[in-house]
Amino acid sequence: MAVKTGLDRMLEDGFARFKGKSLALLCNQASVDRSLSHIIDLLLPRHQQGVLNIRKVFGPQHGPYGHTQDNMLEWEGYVETRTGLRFASLYGAHRKPTPEMLRGVDLFVVDLQDVGARYYTFIWTMLLCMEACETAGIPFLILDRPNPIGGVEVEGHGVDPGYESFVGLHSLPMRHGLTIGKIGLKLRAERTPSLELEVVETQNWQREMFWGDTGLPWVPPSPNMPSPQTALVYPGMCLLEGTNLSEGRGTTRPFEWIGAPFLDSWQFAVEVTAQNLPGVIFRPAPFQPTFQKHAGLYCGGVFLHVLEPRAFRPIATAIAVLSAAKKLAPQDFAWKPPPYEYEERLLPIDILAGGPWLRELIDS
Repeated sequence: MAVKTGLDRMLEDGFARFKGKSLALLCNQASVDRSLSHIIDLLLPRHQQGVLNIRKVFGPQHGPYGHTQDNMLEWEGYVETRTGLRFASLYGAHRKPTPEMLRGVDLFVVDLQDVGARYYTFIWTMLLCMEACETAGIPFLILDRPNPIGGVEVEGHGVDPGYESFVGLHSLPMRHGLTIGKIGLKLRAERTPSLELEVVETQNWQREMFWGDTGLPWVPPSPNMPSPQTALVYPGMCLLEGTNLSEGRGTTRPFEWIGAPFLDSWQFAVEVTAQNLPGVIFRPAPFQPTFQKHAGLYCGGVFLHVLEPRAFRPIATAIAVLSAAKKLAPQDFAWKPPPYEYEERLLPIDILAGGPWLRELIDS
């Protein structure tokens, strides 16, 4: 049976819940139905006819249409010429909606595609919106979407007290196994108990499903998340953002292509292959990023070929990759200093890992 997202289900009933409502939308380019129609375009005729009012559209990191390529590139709000709608940035001067931004809103709607990793900032933008709406007494509605890497496997550390950040404002495992709707329910219970929250759940999605099992089209929810395969490796390879290793930004296959100028591709591949990691093969693969770390430089690296997705363990794989790089180039491998995702004091690797445990493990 076809998997239906929360948006698909709302479309089937003609968006009856929205009739007569003044809406705030938190969405981006991946907020589409199974026919690839965007939520704004589905609601716009009803807005123009006065059936509902799209008061404001909020966009997360990378903007409402994914136009900012890299991390820590802020964007500012604007009025969209095509629709006349006001777009407000939650990755710039504000990460939480202000009371003025929410003025006149009587229902806040979230439709974002998460990728199954705690570091992906969309869920924390959602939490900050939940907090703002709880204070303002505005009901909150989440249109759920499948977890593209399944809901069975859960991996990695939570967040230790004192290590909360915009890549982990609340303790979740690194690979959390939840949908964005389930995360919303958990956060409401533990952070915003008086928020009026409803989740329009997916239909026919089973927790053992990966994205390819859903029959849904993939729209990259961020510029460096081009495919469901990227999402599968991301919970591990995102940790490289806390190091001077390239995580493949500036290549055609970010998070699958990894390395650095101080590594030899063939030695690197041999070292990580020797750790007998399940479900993955490391192919020696030099590359030259066009932007971000080591832009324009020849990097010795490997390409991750995940042959058995259900056996593959991204967190264990990342630990193997980091330990191999440290062993092969102990004088060159380094932890990246702050700032990172609005954190000015703690090391990026520590907030990604949710504490100092991973850095201390690799250094020892």
